Amino acid sequence: MTGRGDGRPPLPLSLRADGDRWVSVRAQRTVLGVVHNVTSATRLLDLLAVFAGDPRVETVFTCTGSSAFDAGTAEFLTARGMVQVPWAQAKAGKFDVAIATSRGGDLHGLRTPLIGAPHGAGYGKRLAPEGGDGPAVSFGLSPEWLVHDGEVVPSAIVLSHEEQRERLAASCPQAVPRSVVAGDPCCDQLQASAPFRADYRRALGVRPGQRLVVVSSTWGGGSVLSDGDPDRAVLRRALAELPLDEYRVLAAVHPNAWYGHGAWQMQSWLAPLVEHGLILPVPDSQTWKAALLAADRLLGDHGSLTLYGVSLGVPAVLGAFAEAKVAVPSPMARLGELLPRLSPHTGVQAQLEDAAARQPGDAELQDVREALTSHPGRSAALLRQLFYGWLELPEPERPAVPSLVPLPAGTVGRALPAEPPVFAATGLRDGVAHLRRFPAALQRRTAGRHLAGAHLLADVDHPDTEWVGSADVLTVPVGRPLRTAGADAWGAVFRRYPGLALLAIEQDAGGALLVLRDGRRLRAVWAGERPWWATAAAAASVVHDHVMAVPGPAGADPVRIEVWTGDGCGTGLLDVAAG
Repeated sequence: MTGRGDGRPPLPLSLRADGDRWVSVRAQRTVLGVVHNVTSATRLLDLLAVFAGDPRVETVFTCTGSSAFDAGTAEFLTARGMVQVPWAQAKAGKFDVAIATSRGGDLHGLRTPLIGAPHGAGYGKRLAPEGGDGPAVSFGLSPEWLVHDGEVVPSAIVLSHEEQRERLAASCPQAVPRSVVAGDPCCDQLQASAPFRADYRRALGVRPGQRLVVVSSTWGGGSVLSDGDPDRAVLRRALAELPLDEYRVLAAVHPNAWYGHGAWQMQSWLAPLVEHGLILPVPDSQTWKAALLAADRLLGDHGSLTLYGVSLGVPAVLGAFAEAKVAVPSPMARLGELLPRLSPHTGVQAQLEDAAARQPGDAELQDVREALTSHPGRSAALLRQLFYGWLELPEPERPAVPSLVPLPAGTVGRALPAEPPVFAATGLRDGVAHLRRFPAALQRRTAGRHLAGAHLLADVDHPDTEWVGSADVLTVPVGRPLRTAGADAWGAVFRRYPGLALLAIEQDAGGALLVLRDGRRLRAVWAGERPWWATAAAAASVVHDHVMAVPGPAGADPVRIEVWTGDGCGTGLLDVAAG
């Protein structure tokens, strides 16, 4: 049976009357992801990350078809293999819970409990209701967007900060009992990924010594892209005025602008700038997040990216700002008051560098950063608690932590900047240290002889603090400083993690500086040409298991160990000496 026989597309297997005959995984609950356009779809995926790895929960998607910017939405869903249900059938069907990151469409027609969440940094926009009748109101927090026939439509309204509850109480008091302050998952993801700044810079092709300027543009009039003067347009000025060997410029274009005009048209308009070095990523990926993490300077407007960039401490100048489209009061409105506006009478470089000199440590900007989320680092846990409560399922045992921003597409190697935690063990056979590593996350419910004598190794900045706090060995990849500063930074790490035995700091020349809990320092260097697998992690694992008691002062002959990794590269020679 391949169709319904009535011209409508087939339902997902889990929703078909004969579905039990065909499904491979029998989920216990079904979530309906409600998509308005590509913008809301990308934010929805941030929220749905809390279900990753749980076969009890299946998600299907529907598009309301109500957005003026719905071009590209169906392609977005299809390209990612997101199973779709027509909107009419979604309204008629019964799901366990529906989650929407926009207020567009006749959501009141759903027969399913609806959780509504923002699709940007809080609720900072003012927007006229659909149809254009009535004054512009705070999008997502007013009766025009929340109430139908006198009844509040969402069963739960997700807020990121307590100040939004105050605005909700002022505009739509009957909705306040349904509000839930659950933090901002995007803000948490950016903060968790911040230690990997060097990885994102390399992935984007930013060379050492260069500065990356992100130019972000929201959609519509008053945005950076809407400037009609081609000679003064922000993007053109940035490319024309910034020294090309010292600066790279990346344009982060809002999906509504990109798909509203069409990808081909946007790329055609900006082709002359791309020819002269502009980096222009497709906005339906997470490259904009990687760009903010890699950025040295930001030219923004009244879009969410400006707020997120400032939250990361990126010095910012406003290339445009449409006050009439910004909700008052809101953190975005306050940002518009605090940030300098790009002047046509002063060079772009001078204005960016002036912002970089003035903004670090600014107390008022810090207040704006703190207004993004009332629960920094806890959004994943709070959202999961909310969603699973409505699903009436116990939460998974693993902790809910922010996911890392993937490295931009086209990079070589792993998709995430942090090596995942591993259990590692080295056994000596015929004088050779045989190193074997196992993914730690897959061992939570598994115990076996393959882990006998293994130690836990993790990246010092991994977002899952459970692994970091339990690790025997913590690694610091090359080019990334420790978060703890000061003369006794290494000692601070050991005091923070009482069970830590060894801290491995990867070196530019290969191998690692290894700091032991008792204060001794060892240097592990790979002899000869450095094999690709000879990272600090591999060196640290061998030293942890076999050379913890290296005697002798600095300058003594090193201990040479032959190491086998089982990866087809044979063995490598590791020299370990006190130093």
